[in-house]
Amino acid sequence: MNRQESEHSTDDLASTDWPDRMAALAADTRDPHLKTYYEAGCVAPATPMSDVPMAALDFETTGLDPDEHSIVSVGLVPFTLNRIHLSGARHWVVRPPLPLHRESVTIHGITHSDIEHAPDFGEILSELLPALAGRIVVVHYRAIERPFFDVAMRWRLQEGIQFPVIDTMAIEAHLNPNRNPTRWQQILGKKPVSIRLPDSRLRYHLPHYPGHNALIDAIATAELLQAQIRYHFSPETPVKDLWL
Repeated sequence: MNRQESEHSTDDLASTDWPDRMAALAADTRDPHLKTYYEAGCVAPATPMSDVPMAALDFETTGLDPDEHSIVSVGLVPFTLNRIHLSGARHWVVRPPLPLHRESVTIHGITHSDIEHAPDFGEILSELLPALAGRIVVVHYRAIERPFFDVAMRWRLQEGIQFPVIDTMAIEAHLNPNRNPTRWQQILGKKPVSIRLPDSRLRYHLPHYPGHNALIDAIATAELLQAQIRYHFSPETPVKDLWL
């Protein structure tokens, strides 16, 4: 994914009671696709991770600012702690409202010819939202997927989207609070600890995958969360301890 390593700010929705929030959103939304999505709800906060249905989600974008840039591809794979359901994996290339930048083409490899006959993001909502319904979304760096999804929905439906998310990068940041060495530590040769997706996977001995493909990155994120739970948490960890 075209993203930079970043510190995580406090999320306004971090303490949300998501089942209640989803029910309220279902009552308020005007869009039928969103209504169906919200009515599917989500698991109770105390649900152990072993019982949580999830969907890893990844966007490739034309840049890092959701108000200035657009989604160009979406990768999604449903999974649980014990299994990644590749038969349900989906990958969409979508046509951005503005022309592609040369820099973004270099990163994700999606070209003008790829998007020439691609659908608009709004045209895949009838497939994307049902694939996410009832599942907890898992991403690596929520500052991409959450705001880009919200802005894309507002631009097309005049209302945004809210959803619970587990962020594997936030977990790595929590596990490595001293990842940026002091000046003295740098002099002594200590290196920063990267929490980017490929580097995080290496710490769990997961295989290297080529990056900047939305579906591959979604699969990589699902595998990373499975490893994080096994190394640092427990299948009995309640989902409320990890969702935001």
